[in-house]
Amino acid sequence: MIFPKYFNWNVELKTISLVNRQIMTVHTFFIALTLFLIGALCFTSALDLINTKLGHSITFGLGVFWSVRLFVQFFVYSPKLRKGKTFETIIHIIFSLLWLYFASVFLMIYFK
Repeated sequence: MIFPKYFNWNVELKTISLVNRQIMTVHTFFIALTLFLIGALCFTSALDLINTKLGHSITFGLGVFWSVRLFVQFFVYSPKLRKGKTFETIIHIIFSLLWLYFASVFLMIYFK
């Protein structure tokens, strides 16, 4: 896994209680699983998402989800986390554009 190694979780998470460490690990797994399943849904059921009432409801939910994620990127995470760090700044820009794209596509499908 990329995140645990990059963020040095073997060391960082040892300073918190076992329950918090396990919550972090389990939640990270389920976030990754959810994102994988959303991607699988888009690849396997694109026409249903575009052409059905249920699909439109799902795309609205996904549009809101990615819009909130984009908001969090700018207004919850501190700019200090990337200030003066080239790699972190590039990743911030790339993922911000990706979340903007996801939010725009899903909301355009819903509002078409």
